Formats: sequence, C-alpha cells, structure tokens
Amino acid sequence: MTAQPPIRALALDTATSAVVTGVVELRDEGPVTLAERIVTDQRRHAEVLTTLMRDVLAEAGVAGDALDAVVVGCGPGPFTGLRVGMATGAAYADALGLPAYGVYTLDAIDRGTPAPEAGTRLVLTDARRREVYWALYEAGRRVAGPAVDSPDTLVAELAGRTLSDVVGESRFTERFGAAGADLVTPTPASLVAVAAERLTARAPAEPLTPLYLRRPDAVELKDQKRKSLLPSATHE
Repeated sequence: MTAQPPIRALALDTATSAVVTGVVELRDEGPVTLAERIVTDQRRHAEVLTTLMRDVLAEAGVAGDALDAVVVGCGPGPFTGLRVGMATGAAYADALGLPAYGVYTLDAIDRGTPAPEAGTRLVLTDARRREVYWALYEAGRRVAGPAVDSPDTLVAELAGRTLSDVVGESRFTERFGAAGADLVTPTPASLVAVAAERLTARAPAEPLTPLYLRRPDAVELKDQKRKSLLPSATHE
C-alpha cells in the first residue's frame, strides 16, 4: 500500500489556564509534533496566542499556506479564555481557506495520556468558581460527560464507581485518592489525534461550537444587577 502524504495541521487550545499551540504532521504511524508551545498565562491568552502561533510555524519551517487544516480545542472551558482560541483559530483558517476542526479538550487530554489497561478513567480540569469540568473514559472512548460540578458533588456522584485512573491537577485528583500534576493540558499532537479521522477523510469542516457548560460571568453579573433593581418583597 502506498503511504499517504502527511497532513499538516496547526493545533491550538485555550480552554485551560495554558495556551497550547503547535504544528503537527499526521502520518500513517500517527501524529508527529514539529513544534509546540505550552505557556501558562491565563490573563493574556489573546496576546500570547498569536505570538506562539508565529513561533511554532517558524520553528517547524511551515508557512501558513502549506498547512492542510486547523484543529481547535472547543472546551469545556471558561468563557473568556476559550473564545480567544476559538475565534483566533476560526479566523486563521478562514483567512487561509483551510478547514477548521473542533475537538473536546477533555478528549484530547485523555488521548494524550497513556490509557490504563482496563477500567474507567476520570479526566478533570479547573472550571473555576470551585468547580471542575469532567468526563469519564473507557479504552479511549468517552462514556460520560463533559459536565461541570463541584468536587464534592462529583465525589458523591462517582462514589459507587471504581476508577482505574484519575487525570487532573493535584488539588482535584487528591479528592479521589489519586496523584495529579501541577497543570494538565492537551498537547498539539493529542488535539490532532482526536481529529485524525476527519483530517484523513478530508471531511467538510463544521462551524466551531464552544462548550461552556454554563453562562458567561458577564451575563450572570448582569442578571444579578437586574435582580437588585427589583423591588424587595414585603412581609406582613
């Protein structure tokens, strides 16, 4: 069988507290990273992302018009950070006439972590407001989630379930009796791996849809202000 030419993709994700971007070649043997940057700077996602995109393209020696696609992490993630990556990825793909493929960030984190031989894996990321985004996986297949809950609620919900692996930041994984890491993010290669079937099939791109799982902070604050203007109830 004749080997297929590699597919070059720019991958990016801003659904966590890190900005992730890289250039990846999808080859017959799987995704191969040509260049990547993972930088923790959640307050400056917009400023950092475009600079990192330029850096990884230069390091990989790949011009924008030599790319075949853009792969973007669509969350779940906090509103402000997530929309930066998605808007940037969509605009970049549109400017170059490239298809953009969206993938779930939790799926990419699972794909980028060696899977347990058997059992159920829990993947967690920080949702802020003392909550976590989570999903369950078995043999690389998502079987529950993505969803958002407080750690206490999630511990209670999964109390009767045996977990063979928990992936996430230590302050969350310790609630399940598991070791964790200081920061857990997808990688450019794992983002591309999740989109591999669509990339290989040259599937038509679909609009990128962000997965927030709750309303943005600005809306909630507006709602709170509106409620504060309502007349208070009087009691006889």
